[in-house]
Amino acid sequence: MKVLHLRGPIPLFTNTFILLDEHGSAAVIDPAAKAGQYLDILQKEGAKLTHILLTHGHFDHVGAVQELKQATGAKVFAGEGEARGTQLHPLTPEQVDEFYRDEQTIPVGQAEVKVFYTPGHSQGCVCLLCGDVMFTGDTLFAGDIGRTDLETSNPDSMRKSLARLCRTIEDDVQVLPGHNDFSTMGRERAQNPYLQEFVNA
Repeated sequence: MKVLHLRGPIPLFTNTFILLDEHGSAAVIDPAAKAGQYLDILQKEGAKLTHILLTHGHFDHVGAVQELKQATGAKVFAGEGEARGTQLHPLTPEQVDEFYRDEQTIPVGQAEVKVFYTPGHSQGCVCLLCGDVMFTGDTLFAGDIGRTDLETSNPDSMRKSLARLCRTIEDDVQVLPGHNDFSTMGRERAQNPYLQEFVNA
């Protein structure tokens, strides 16, 4: 599985990722910018977009969902509670083809994406594990975590989600978050102040 990274528009610089299977299937994770940017890449790669996978439904992660869906027929996946039709959560239930199930495995061509519900930043946040790469959205950042002071945030849920990641994700897994720099789970266990209480628990 090939992973392409695109950084979204200012001021939030959301990280968008395109997963490319060797047989031509593709998924886009958190399409934040204009759909044309992603469609051009897919055409260049000779890939067919089959899945739009959202780590959560905040406005800065879903900007191109509807246009991509209309252009490609790709199925949209989101967490329960993320399609609210509000300013913060502009995604609507009608735009979502399937709501994730915890520990569900989603095939993208020959690759598999495993879903981990990680509520906290938002009610239906997920992390998506594909091989040795984990797309953490706004749950886990390099040296930081997502905000828990928004309308659908929950600090207690975030603590449980971080504890779960510490228990289940191996050190060598790459952490590709929704904003800013990349990391590894081992580096976050060693250096992220928000994970320290769970490291030896």
